[in-house]
Amino acid sequence: MTPHAPRTTPQQKVYDVCIVGSGAGGGMAASVLTQAGADVIVLEAGVPWDNTKDSAMLTWPYDTERRGASTPERPFGEFDACVGGWNIEGEPYTRAPGTRFDWWRARMVGGRTNHWGRISLRFGPRDFRHKSLDGLGDDWPISYDDVKPYYDRVDRLVGIFGSKEGLPNEPDGIFLPPPRARCYELLVKQACAKLAITCIPSRLSILTRPLNGRAACHYCGQCNRGCRSNSNFTSTNVLIAPAHATGKLTLVTNAMARAVTLDRSGRVTGVAYVDKTDHADRQVRARVVVLAASACETARLLLNSKSSLFPNGLANSSGVVGKYLTDTTGTDMAGFIPRLADGVPHNEDGVGGMHLYMPWWLDNAKLDFPRGYHIEVWGGRQQPSAGSMGGIQRYPGGGGYGKDLKDMYRRYYGAVVGFSGRGEQIPNDDCYCEIDPVTVDRWGIPVLRFHWKWSDHEIKQVKHMHETFQAIIHELGGTPLWPMPGADDQYGIAPGGRIIHELGGTRMGDDPKTSVLNRWCQAHDVRNLFVTDGGPFVSQADKNPTWTILALAWRTSEYIVDRMKRGDL
Repeated sequence: MTPHAPRTTPQQKVYDVCIVGSGAGGGMAASVLTQAGADVIVLEAGVPWDNTKDSAMLTWPYDTERRGASTPERPFGEFDACVGGWNIEGEPYTRAPGTRFDWWRARMVGGRTNHWGRISLRFGPRDFRHKSLDGLGDDWPISYDDVKPYYDRVDRLVGIFGSKEGLPNEPDGIFLPPPRARCYELLVKQACAKLAITCIPSRLSILTRPLNGRAACHYCGQCNRGCRSNSNFTSTNVLIAPAHATGKLTLVTNAMARAVTLDRSGRVTGVAYVDKTDHADRQVRARVVVLAASACETARLLLNSKSSLFPNGLANSSGVVGKYLTDTTGTDMAGFIPRLADGVPHNEDGVGGMHLYMPWWLDNAKLDFPRGYHIEVWGGRQQPSAGSMGGIQRYPGGGGYGKDLKDMYRRYYGAVVGFSGRGEQIPNDDCYCEIDPVTVDRWGIPVLRFHWKWSDHEIKQVKHMHETFQAIIHELGGTPLWPMPGADDQYGIAPGGRIIHELGGTRMGDDPKTSVLNRWCQAHDVRNLFVTDGGPFVSQADKNPTWTILALAWRTSEYIVDRMKRGDL
């Protein structure tokens, strides 16, 4: 995990595989390939990080002047594990006029796996063939059955808790026991039962039993800070560290990829990058290149890798690189629940996330929008820090000064329950990224320009989310803390990119004219080039994508090993 930037020249060492990015897809590729004996180098644009040493897991908010408030490089709070954000100094991006897309980048070993909520959901059988079912979007060239063996392997390696439910499009996994529901979650489950809304134990990649030498979660509830006991999943210590231990991995941090290099025959030969520590241009040579820099960053890298053979960008004979970009739809609502006021102090410890959630439970054929969503639940008596219970003036009788205000905080502490809807966007022609013709970053690399437009499908879906949130809050006997957004505000749908689930841009398919990659995430145009991040996804789902990124990366890496043994690469 030590930062390392070899001063290579084109005449020096040739690695078996060069991987760009160390997040979920890059980490899994590094793990599988090194254990198969390949000599691998990983280029990571961010800084070194080891959650077992660098985490602020047990730091009290009052130990710092900021009390846990956000910083420019940690927008989710100064104790949050992930270094990055929607705005990074010296790394701009642009938006087409009249559109908005907010692009999150992580800049550290392990990438976004240091930030995410560990919600680990498999895509279901329907999610791979929606076009065949409702005529919208495109089908994947693979099925759930193709990916299932790799989902199973990820479950066994990484660890996930959950419950066997037998729901048709919410596949069960190989689960550890789920933690018990908290008090407020039990009330939510009761309300959902009365409203005929499915509510089940959540599925998170946090260990409730020891697994593969990693300790079980001790329920400090600070998963977002990075786990010192290595009880939740990050690529950093579950994938990259074991890969490093094989002696087959070279990890180069602060390495900003500039372009993929290739020879006159059209085979990639490595990656050119900028050493951010001294701004020097360097190059790594490899027999195979795997891009796992995140969906948009990978598209940027391909579009910037122009040559006489690929004047529109590497592996872009189809013109599809950067196209069919999607993000998860999202919106939120919270309500004051009088039954939870004046709560008796009690042990509400648990994992750093929800213990219950609501998978999609309705038939879209009976609704005015075509795809579903799931609901995440939040609330309870969490550790207070900067911003806790902000907006108390919205509570009944809220606001005031002095002792009355302090008593009000004590009374209402834990009396709010919130809901976040996360749904499926259907790919459309209006959502894509391209190279901005003028703007470059601090290293002179051309940046992305985003185009974005939600369709009526997503806007109607989010409207339904809010109607559901309000129904649950009212069933709980509560009051929403703010009005439901209206049609003029697109019912409060989050801007593209805000949910940080962007997928597509290098989608897979059987037809080289309409896709960038084949079913093995191998470029149609360049046989020794692969992608293992969210770029190959043909579509979103009403589920978080990380578990599918991990499974596909494992599948692709095994294919690379097989083809290398055959001499095809």
